[in-house]
Amino acid sequence: MASDAAQKTILKLILSLPSPILRAMSGGGVVYKGGRTLDPRFQFFAHAGKKMPPMESLSPAEAVAGSAKAFAAVQGPLEPGVRTESLSIEGPNGPVPCRAYRPENQDADAPLIVYAHMGGGVIGDLEACHAFCGILASIARTVVISVDYRLAPDHKFPAGLEDVLAAYRWARDNTNRFGAPPVAPAIGGDSMGGNFSAVVAQEMKRKGEPTPALQLLIYPAVDVASETPSMTTYADAYPLTRSVMDWFMGHYMGADADPADPRLSPDKTADLSGLAPAVIATAGFDPLVDQGQAYAQRLQAAGVPVLYRCYDSLAHGFTAFTGAIPAADGACREIAGLVREMFDRRAA
Repeated sequence: MASDAAQKTILKLILSLPSPILRAMSGGGVVYKGGRTLDPRFQFFAHAGKKMPPMESLSPAEAVAGSAKAFAAVQGPLEPGVRTESLSIEGPNGPVPCRAYRPENQDADAPLIVYAHMGGGVIGDLEACHAFCGILASIARTVVISVDYRLAPDHKFPAGLEDVLAAYRWARDNTNRFGAPPVAPAIGGDSMGGNFSAVVAQEMKRKGEPTPALQLLIYPAVDVASETPSMTTYADAYPLTRSVMDWFMGHYMGADADPADPRLSPDKTADLSGLAPAVIATAGFDPLVDQGQAYAQRLQAAGVPVLYRCYDSLAHGFTAFTGAIPAADGACREIAGLVREMFDRRAA
């Protein structure tokens, strides 16, 4: 059997083939749905994914192991000029592992960013967002602290959220350790990490604590209680399907959890005024695309500064595909640039 490195090299060679050939290898034709055309490399992965057991047929432990192997195959390398440091902060239920990303071109006036990875609250770890955190640190020119929060089903809602809140408050109290200004950090994440980030921003307002410098929400899950058209249009999208979403929530939410609780569904909060400025990015081929767009519109209507982008040809989870899909890598770099733009606006 080929080594992981050899498999990654073979995959890279396949993905370098012209788009028509990739599409022919992926069932043929263009995937066009909801007015959007899927990137041919994502189409290739989606076609290959049909030969694998669906995530909802796996145990959480099997899903964790399988997703970790998949992420390793498609992520790019750590961004040049970024060094990492392992951290352990005190959480509500013991130590929470974290990893700091510090760029050599750090701007001493740029706020820290605390980041939460994707995974539906059930899968994922620090490696899931490793490449993206390096990109974010380098382009936004600041320190990024990635949080390895507790996962369901062993630790159901709100355990993971509480770990991210603890990490955020710790970072706020330790900015000088990282050469950052003594201001509230930014909070960011993708998918469930985007959910956590939106909730943290709201919690700071509810508790009367300093508002985050920014909230970065990438294809966020902000409403687990409602239906949207994209949940039907992209119900069978790769890699996040409607049934996988249900599988995640089935493990993440306890029997007594209320899906309309704003700490589960931050879009259920009536008043969004006074929240942190936001960068919100969505993927076109994603059951969650409507949620991210609607939340961006609600924030804007409430007077919150928002930069919104939808990457129509990409699918949910694209931050993990920087080493396999050029359009995903480009989107990640643009998102990091939007964060930097928001920081520059703040300083002006």
